[in-house]
Amino acid sequence: MPDKTNSRRDFLTIAGAAAAGTILAPSLATAAQQPPHGDRTMTNRAKQIFTSGHRLGLGGVPLGNEFEVVTDEDAMKTLEASWKAGIRYFDVSPWYGLGAAERRFGMFLHNQPRDSYLISTKVGKLLKASPKNDARSNFPYGNSPNNVVFDYSADGVKRSIEDSLQRLGIDRIDVVFVHDISSDNKLLPRPWQEEFAIAMKGAFPTLSRMREEGIIKAWGIGVNTPEPILRVMQEADPDVCLLASQYSLIDHANALNNLFPVARQKNVSFVVGSSLNAGFISGSSRYNYGQNSWKIPAEHIVKRDKLRAIANQFGVDLRTAALQFSSAPDVAVSLVVGAHTEAQALANASSMMATVPPGFWEELKRQRLIEDNAPLPQFPA
Repeated sequence: MPDKTNSRRDFLTIAGAAAAGTILAPSLATAAQQPPHGDRTMTNRAKQIFTSGHRLGLGGVPLGNEFEVVTDEDAMKTLEASWKAGIRYFDVSPWYGLGAAERRFGMFLHNQPRDSYLISTKVGKLLKASPKNDARSNFPYGNSPNNVVFDYSADGVKRSIEDSLQRLGIDRIDVVFVHDISSDNKLLPRPWQEEFAIAMKGAFPTLSRMREEGIIKAWGIGVNTPEPILRVMQEADPDVCLLASQYSLIDHANALNNLFPVARQKNVSFVVGSSLNAGFISGSSRYNYGQNSWKIPAEHIVKRDKLRAIANQFGVDLRTAALQFSSAPDVAVSLVVGAHTEAQALANASSMMATVPPGFWEELKRQRLIEDNAPLPQFPA
């Protein structure tokens, strides 16, 4: 049970910092001062959209009942606590709870001034209500009436955005991610490469037109594997991609060495998600998402144990270190972290304000637990 007194004290501290505009991931606070790489400019579209007030976002997976039952009341408390802690970026999807997360985010956000926050949602999965739905096969803790239909066509994208606006109760979406068009998505009706080909003719050019017409501000894809991101950067014109389950203390080499150089060349940024590997780093008995998330590779458990030992040695909260590590790359414009309680929302904000001693990072590199070229959080002197 969290200490309610400490939670309230943290809340007041964070709320005060938010009012002063000081809640900011330390590395991201200095990202704009970093030199350009290759032909990358410092005024790309994503960096113009994701300002200092959007460096930390609330992810919608937990509020879609992904891991356990979350009541509407607790969801509202989580959203309110996040808002009062200074969070002004919210990432959600029709997939999260098959409509539940969007409805809950909308219940809170439609009462806030629309220009005061940034919101992203996903396309590619349409929801259709049915008395004979199989929603519980994907979200056993939820009670959605919907089935999911995959549709990466132009018409599917337009329908998905309109449906999301209805569930959210707002008048526009800022950022759109084409969702789960990836090899790990076993629910796709066709191989992911065939779905990608449909998106190349439908979803991608449609979103580019919406961006140019001012209907949305930016678009990209949101996936758990690197190949679709590499392809979309090479074959289309995305602005920002949701890098889910690919840049954490546990697993980051591929993104660091293969994705990031191309992103700099193509002037694409990232929203980084799953920095805790769906709670694994902070102690959950799962790794990432899906029905087999309990099958944790032994090497990941060994690595987590080593990370914990070094964190204890330096008096560091490993969860805090993990969040700050994932926010450090210059190509990262935001870090989205899930929460389903007020205490978790406060902990997220607190973690981005904490100081991790440089010796901790040096020891991780000495023991080869992180890549030698991994960017590290930089606090002002």
